[in-house]
Amino acid sequence: MGLLSNKIERDALKPGDHIYSWRHSYIYSHHGIYVGEGNVIHFTRGPGQEVGTGTVLDRIYLSSSPSYVLDNPCPKCGDQSKLDGVISSCIDCFLSGGNLYLFEYGVTPALFLAKARGGTCTLALSDPPQDVIRRASYLLQNGFGVYDIFKNNCEDFAIYCKTGLLVFTNISVGRSGQAASYLAAATAVLASPLRFLTTSFSGLAAVGYGMYCVSRLVSDIGVRRDVKKVAVERLVAHSGSSSDEPEAVTETAHSGSSLDKPEAVTETAHVTETAKEE
Repeated sequence: MGLLSNKIERDALKPGDHIYSWRHSYIYSHHGIYVGEGNVIHFTRGPGQEVGTGTVLDRIYLSSSPSYVLDNPCPKCGDQSKLDGVISSCIDCFLSGGNLYLFEYGVTPALFLAKARGGTCTLALSDPPQDVIRRASYLLQNGFGVYDIFKNNCEDFAIYCKTGLLVFTNISVGRSGQAASYLAAATAVLASPLRFLTTSFSGLAAVGYGMYCVSRLVSDIGVRRDVKKVAVERLVAHSGSSSDEPEAVTETAHSGSSLDKPEAVTETAHVTETAKEE
Protein backbone atom coordinates (compact mmCIF):
# COMPACT_ATOMS: atom_id res chain seq x y z
CA MET A 1 0.00 0.00 0.00
CA GLY A 2 1.32 3.45 -0.85
CA LEU A 3 0.55 6.88 -2.22
CA LEU A 4 0.79 5.84 -5.85
CA SER A 5 -0.68 2.35 -5.67
CA ASN A 6 -3.09 0.34 -3.52
CA LYS A 7 -1.73 -2.95 -4.82
CA ILE A 8 -1.83 -5.77 -2.27
CA GLU A 9 -0.72 -9.41 -2.13
CA ARG A 10 -3.33 -12.12 -1.72
CA ASP A 11 -1.88 -13.44 1.51
CA ALA A 12 -2.40 -9.99 3.09
CA LEU A 13 -6.16 -10.02 2.47
CA LYS A 14 -8.60 -10.19 5.37
CA PRO A 15 -12.31 -11.15 5.27
CA GLY A 16 -14.38 -8.00 4.84
CA ASP A 17 -11.80 -6.21 2.68
CA HIS A 18 -13.03 -4.13 -0.26
CA ILE A 19 -10.88 -5.11 -3.23
CA TYR A 20 -10.77 -4.09 -6.87
CA SER A 21 -8.99 -4.81 -10.13
CA TRP A 22 -8.46 -2.56 -13.14
CA ARG A 23 -10.09 -3.57 -16.41
CA HIS A 24 -9.54 -2.78 -20.09
CA SER A 25 -6.24 -0.89 -19.91
CA TYR A 26 -7.17 0.97 -16.70
CA ILE A 27 -10.33 2.50 -18.16
CA TYR A 28 -12.37 1.37 -15.17
CA SER A 29 -12.06 -0.98 -12.19
CA HIS A 30 -14.25 -3.78 -10.88
CA HIS A 31 -14.98 -3.94 -7.14
CA GLY A 32 -16.04 -6.59 -4.67
CA ILE A 33 -15.94 -7.79 -1.06
CA TYR A 34 -13.48 -10.48 -0.05
CA VAL A 35 -15.31 -12.88 2.29
CA GLY A 36 -12.51 -15.32 3.00
CA GLU A 37 -11.39 -18.74 1.76
CA GLY A 38 -10.49 -17.26 -1.62
CA ASN A 39 -14.04 -16.06 -2.42
CA VAL A 40 -15.31 -12.64 -3.50
CA ILE A 41 -18.90 -11.35 -3.59
CA HIS A 42 -19.39 -8.70 -6.27
CA PHE A 43 -22.06 -6.97 -8.36
CA THR A 44 -22.10 -7.11 -12.16
CA ARG A 45 -24.46 -6.28 -14.98
CA GLY A 46 -23.34 -9.13 -17.19
CA PRO A 47 -21.61 -9.64 -20.55
CA GLY A 48 -21.36 -6.53 -22.72
CA GLN A 49 -23.65 -4.49 -20.49
CA GLU A 50 -21.23 -2.70 -18.18
CA VAL A 51 -22.44 0.67 -19.39
CA GLY A 52 -25.98 -0.33 -20.27
CA THR A 53 -26.61 2.49 -22.75
CA GLY A 54 -27.86 0.27 -25.55
CA THR A 55 -25.24 1.84 -27.84
CA VAL A 56 -21.79 0.96 -29.12
CA LEU A 57 -20.38 2.06 -25.75
CA ASP A 58 -21.63 -1.23 -24.32
CA ARG A 59 -19.08 -3.01 -26.50
CA ILE A 60 -16.18 -0.82 -25.41
CA TYR A 61 -16.52 -1.71 -21.75
CA LEU A 62 -16.02 -5.42 -21.25
CA SER A 63 -18.18 -7.24 -18.73
CA SER A 64 -17.05 -7.41 -15.13
CA SER A 65 -18.27 -10.99 -15.10
CA PRO A 66 -15.57 -13.67 -15.26
CA SER A 67 -14.59 -14.18 -18.88
CA TYR A 68 -13.90 -17.90 -19.03
CA VAL A 69 -15.11 -19.52 -22.25
CA LEU A 70 -17.70 -22.26 -22.13
CA ASP A 71 -15.28 -25.06 -23.06
CA ASN A 72 -12.81 -24.07 -20.32
CA PRO A 73 -14.82 -22.95 -17.26
CA CYS A 74 -13.28 -22.28 -13.88
CA PRO A 75 -13.00 -25.58 -11.95
CA LYS A 76 -14.20 -23.82 -8.77
CA CYS A 77 -16.95 -21.53 -10.08
CA GLY A 78 -18.04 -23.15 -13.34
CA ASP A 79 -19.10 -20.93 -16.23
CA GLN A 80 -20.09 -17.51 -14.87
CA SER A 81 -19.73 -15.59 -18.13
CA LYS A 82 -23.50 -15.12 -18.53
CA LEU A 83 -24.30 -14.26 -14.91
CA ASP A 84 -25.36 -10.84 -13.66
CA GLY A 85 -26.45 -9.26 -10.38
CA VAL A 86 -24.70 -10.13 -7.13
CA ILE A 87 -22.53 -13.21 -7.56
CA SER A 88 -19.85 -15.12 -5.69
CA SER A 89 -16.59 -16.00 -7.47
CA CYS A 90 -13.17 -17.30 -6.61
CA ILE A 91 -10.57 -14.57 -6.52
CA ASP A 92 -9.06 -15.70 -9.85
CA CYS A 93 -12.41 -15.29 -11.62
CA PHE A 94 -12.95 -11.92 -9.95
CA LEU A 95 -9.55 -10.62 -11.07
CA SER A 96 -9.89 -12.04 -14.61
CA GLY A 97 -6.14 -11.81 -15.05
CA GLY A 98 -5.77 -8.37 -13.46
CA ASN A 99 -3.82 -7.28 -10.40
CA LEU A 100 -5.29 -7.07 -6.91
CA TYR A 101 -5.83 -3.73 -5.13
CA LEU A 102 -7.24 -2.79 -1.73
CA PHE A 103 -9.75 0.07 -1.44
CA GLU A 104 -8.87 2.36 1.49
CA TYR A 105 -11.32 3.78 4.06
CA GLY A 106 -10.93 6.65 6.52
CA VAL A 107 -8.22 8.46 4.55
CA THR A 108 -7.42 12.12 5.12
CA PRO A 109 -8.59 14.79 2.65
CA ALA A 110 -4.95 15.36 1.67
CA LEU A 111 -4.40 11.69 0.80
CA PHE A 112 -7.76 11.52 -0.96
CA LEU A 113 -6.80 14.41 -3.24
CA ALA A 114 -3.29 13.06 -3.74
CA LYS A 115 -4.81 9.93 -5.27
CA ALA A 116 -6.07 11.77 -8.32
CA ARG A 117 -7.84 8.74 -9.82
CA GLY A 118 -11.28 8.09 -8.32
CA GLY A 119 -12.44 4.71 -7.06
CA THR A 120 -9.43 3.90 -4.85
CA CYS A 121 -10.27 5.38 -1.43
CA THR A 122 -12.81 7.35 0.61
CA LEU A 123 -12.96 9.56 3.68
CA ALA A 124 -15.81 7.41 5.02
CA LEU A 125 -15.10 4.93 7.81
CA SER A 126 -15.66 1.22 7.39
CA ASP A 127 -17.93 -0.83 9.65
CA PRO A 128 -16.55 -3.95 11.39
CA PRO A 129 -15.73 -6.90 9.09
CA GLN A 130 -18.57 -9.05 10.42
CA ASP A 131 -21.11 -6.39 9.42
CA VAL A 132 -19.51 -6.06 5.98
CA ILE A 133 -19.64 -9.80 5.31
CA ARG A 134 -23.22 -10.05 6.60
CA ARG A 135 -24.41 -7.34 4.20
CA ALA A 136 -22.57 -8.88 1.25
CA SER A 137 -23.91 -12.37 2.01
CA TYR A 138 -27.45 -11.06 2.43
CA LEU A 139 -27.31 -9.21 -0.88
CA LEU A 140 -25.91 -12.33 -2.56
CA GLN A 141 -29.18 -14.03 -1.70
CA ASN A 142 -31.51 -11.07 -2.25
CA GLY A 143 -29.93 -8.85 -4.90
CA PHE A 144 -28.82 -5.21 -5.04
CA GLY A 145 -31.36 -3.74 -7.43
CA VAL A 146 -30.81 -2.74 -11.04
CA TYR A 147 -27.27 -2.04 -12.25
CA ASP A 148 -26.60 1.61 -13.12
CA ILE A 149 -23.11 2.80 -14.03
CA PHE A 150 -23.56 6.17 -12.28
CA LYS A 151 -25.85 5.35 -9.35
CA ASN A 152 -25.70 1.63 -8.60
CA ASN A 153 -22.54 -0.05 -9.86
CA CYS A 154 -20.04 -2.54 -8.44
CA GLU A 155 -18.21 0.12 -6.44
CA ASP A 156 -21.52 1.37 -5.01
CA PHE A 157 -22.21 -2.21 -3.92
CA ALA A 158 -18.85 -2.64 -2.20
CA ILE A 159 -19.03 0.76 -0.47
CA TYR A 160 -22.54 0.02 0.79
CA CYS A 161 -21.37 -3.32 2.19
CA LYS A 162 -18.50 -1.55 3.96
CA THR A 163 -20.44 1.44 5.33
CA GLY A 164 -24.18 0.78 5.12
CA LEU A 165 -24.57 4.25 3.59
CA LEU A 166 -27.15 4.89 0.89
CA VAL A 167 -27.64 8.00 -1.26
CA PHE A 168 -31.27 9.12 -0.97
CA THR A 169 -31.50 11.71 -3.79
CA ASN A 170 -31.95 11.08 -7.49
CA ILE A 171 -30.12 14.18 -8.71
CA SER A 172 -26.54 13.07 -8.07
CA VAL A 173 -24.23 10.12 -8.58
CA GLY A 174 -24.16 7.22 -6.17
CA ARG A 175 -21.32 6.34 -3.84
CA SER A 176 -18.90 5.41 -6.63
CA GLY A 177 -15.65 7.37 -6.69
CA GLN A 178 -15.11 6.32 -10.30
CA ALA A 179 -18.39 7.86 -11.46
CA ALA A 180 -17.74 10.98 -9.39
CA SER A 181 -14.28 11.45 -10.89
CA TYR A 182 -15.56 11.10 -14.46
CA LEU A 183 -18.25 13.70 -13.81
CA ALA A 184 -15.74 15.92 -11.99
CA ALA A 185 -13.44 15.81 -15.01
CA ALA A 186 -16.29 16.76 -17.32
CA THR A 187 -17.25 19.61 -14.99
CA ALA A 188 -13.68 20.90 -14.84
CA VAL A 189 -13.38 20.95 -18.62
CA LEU A 190 -16.81 22.20 -19.64
CA ALA A 191 -18.62 23.86 -16.79
CA SER A 192 -16.10 25.95 -14.88
CA PRO A 193 -16.68 29.69 -15.32
CA LEU A 194 -13.24 30.26 -13.79
CA ARG A 195 -11.57 29.03 -16.97
CA PHE A 196 -12.27 32.44 -18.52
CA LEU A 197 -10.12 34.20 -15.90
CA THR A 198 -6.88 33.12 -17.55
CA THR A 199 -5.68 32.48 -21.06
CA SER A 200 -2.36 30.80 -20.29
CA PHE A 201 -2.09 27.04 -20.62
CA SER A 202 -0.66 26.64 -17.12
CA GLY A 203 -3.41 28.82 -15.69
CA LEU A 204 -6.12 26.82 -17.45
CA ALA A 205 -4.55 23.59 -16.20
CA ALA A 206 -4.41 24.87 -12.61
CA VAL A 207 -8.02 26.08 -12.69
CA GLY A 208 -9.24 22.86 -14.26
CA TYR A 209 -7.40 20.63 -11.82
CA GLY A 210 -8.63 22.72 -8.88
CA MET A 211 -12.22 22.32 -10.01
CA TYR A 212 -11.65 18.60 -10.53
CA CYS A 213 -10.31 18.18 -6.99
CA VAL A 214 -13.11 20.17 -5.39
CA SER A 215 -15.78 18.25 -7.32
CA ARG A 216 -14.27 14.91 -6.33
CA LEU A 217 -13.99 15.87 -2.68
CA VAL A 218 -17.55 17.14 -2.25
CA SER A 219 -18.86 14.01 -4.02
CA ASP A 220 -17.12 11.60 -1.66
CA ILE A 221 -19.42 9.48 0.47
CA GLY A 222 -17.48 10.49 3.57
CA VAL A 223 -18.42 14.19 3.36
CA ARG A 224 -21.77 14.19 1.57
CA ARG A 225 -24.98 15.08 3.39
CA ASP A 226 -27.38 13.23 1.08
CA VAL A 227 -26.64 9.83 2.63
CA LYS A 228 -28.28 7.75 5.32
CA LYS A 229 -27.40 4.58 7.18
CA VAL A 230 -29.67 1.81 5.93
CA ALA A 231 -30.06 -1.69 7.30
CA VAL A 232 -29.56 -4.25 4.54
CA GLU A 233 -32.91 -5.91 5.22
CA ARG A 234 -34.71 -2.62 4.74
CA LEU A 235 -32.70 -1.80 1.65
CA VAL A 236 -33.85 -5.05 0.03
CA ALA A 237 -37.43 -4.54 1.20
CA HIS A 238 -37.46 -1.02 -0.22
CA SER A 239 -35.97 -2.05 -3.57
CA GLY A 240 -38.87 -4.47 -4.01
CA SER A 241 -41.53 -1.87 -3.20
CA SER A 242 -43.08 0.83 -5.36
CA SER A 243 -42.25 3.62 -2.92
CA ASP A 244 -40.00 6.44 -4.11
CA GLU A 245 -39.33 7.70 -0.59
CA PRO A 246 -36.13 6.22 0.82
CA GLU A 247 -36.73 8.18 4.03
CA ALA A 248 -39.38 5.63 4.89
CA VAL A 249 -36.77 2.90 5.19
CA THR A 250 -33.66 4.80 6.19
CA GLU A 251 -32.08 6.46 9.18
CA THR A 252 -30.46 9.90 9.03
CA ALA A 253 -26.91 10.21 10.24
CA HIS A 254 -27.99 12.46 13.14
CA SER A 255 -31.13 10.51 14.03
CA GLY A 256 -31.39 8.91 17.44
CA SER A 257 -33.70 6.14 16.25
CA SER A 258 -32.63 2.63 15.35
CA LEU A 259 -33.11 0.90 12.04
CA ASP A 260 -33.99 -2.23 13.95
CA LYS A 261 -37.16 -0.73 15.42
CA PRO A 262 -39.92 -1.37 12.88
CA GLU A 263 -42.52 -0.48 15.52
CA ALA A 264 -41.69 3.19 14.88
CA VAL A 265 -42.83 2.80 11.27
CA THR A 266 -45.90 0.83 12.36
CA GLU A 267 -46.84 3.52 14.85
CA THR A 268 -46.52 6.22 12.20
CA ALA A 269 -48.77 4.27 9.85
CA HIS A 270 -51.33 3.83 12.64
CA VAL A 271 -51.37 7.54 13.41
CA THR A 272 -51.84 8.30 9.72
CA GLU A 273 -54.80 5.94 9.43
CA THR A 274 -56.37 7.40 12.57
CA ALA A 275 -56.07 10.91 11.14
CA LYS A 276 -57.76 9.79 7.94
CA GLU A 277 -60.70 8.27 9.86
CA GLU A 278 -61.23 11.51 11.74
